[in-house]
Amino acid sequence: MILEFQRTGQRRYGIHVRRPPFPNVEMSPAPGYDQLMPHDMMHLVVEARLGFTRSVFGQLADGGDAGTFHLSIDKQTTRELSRARTRLRTRGEKLLREGREESAQAERATYICGYEWRNRSSVDKQRSEARSMTSQARQVKNVGGEQELLNLSKRKIEEICEYLDKLSSHWSRLEVGQSMIVRWPDLAIMDADSTHSILT
Repeated sequence: MILEFQRTGQRRYGIHVRRPPFPNVEMSPAPGYDQLMPHDMMHLVVEARLGFTRSVFGQLADGGDAGTFHLSIDKQTTRELSRARTRLRTRGEKLLREGREESAQAERATYICGYEWRNRSSVDKQRSEARSMTSQARQVKNVGGEQELLNLSKRKIEEICEYLDKLSSHWSRLEVGQSMIVRWPDLAIMDADSTHSILT
């Protein structure tokens, strides 16, 4: 699966997803814009490195909509589009049910990793944000339980933070209208003209 993260405005971004044999989907605007690391890009890294297959990006890879993505409008008749939307909604609802618990785990892990990544940053603003997250991060860890904490070992968090650094260094240099393309699940950053959409 190929994901294009595009800066669409000063504080806006969108995600375009190409995932043969399933139809392309997108979400624009996407929530949680951040100059250094948008929320869904952080989710992408955490889910991939923890091996989640039924959270947001696992559901997308398996033909779902994760409850928030919609079909990219290609050259289709109204009838074809209606049928494709129905298939996507039906499959999406099934995968959402299957992934309810894993999605909750991924959300908790993303919060914890976001806290850890900001806390390790050389940027004062990021460390300040981490300090404001400390109490909530402690509570999130307690909710997850022992097994989730074991999965988020010190070594695993360091690995995730390295990937976050790598993707952030690309993302933070983008101008409005430019994109970066990441492959799921190995998180390879793919070569592409950053001003050209993969879906055109």
